[in-house]
Amino acid sequence: MFIVSLTYKAPLSEVDLCIEAHISYLEKFYDSGTFIASGRKIPRTGGVILINADNRAQVEQVIQQDPFYIADVADYEITQFVPTMTMSGLEKLKEFS
Repeated sequence: MFIVSLTYKAPLSEVDLCIEAHISYLEKFYDSGTFIASGRKIPRTGGVILINADNRAQVEQVIQQDPFYIADVADYEITQFVPTMTMSGLEKLKEFS
C-alpha cells in the first residue's frame, strides 16, 4: 500500500480549475480498485490518497494521469507501508500489503 501526499504549489484559484477533472480521475481509479481512500488536507494545502499498487513505478504511472500533475499545480510525496494492524472492520486493508 502507498500513501501519496499532494501539496499544492499553485494558488487555489489554479487548483480549482482542475478540480472537476481531478474528481473524474479519482473516480476512475476507485472503480478499478486502485484507490482505497482520499481527501483534502486541513488546512487546504493539498490532499492524501491511499493507493493499492504492486510497486512504486505503478504508483508513479497513476500519478502522471492526475490532472493536478498534468497542470503542474501539485507536488507528490510517495510513501510505501505495510498495514499490519487495523481497527475492527478494516482487516481487508492488510490484504493490500
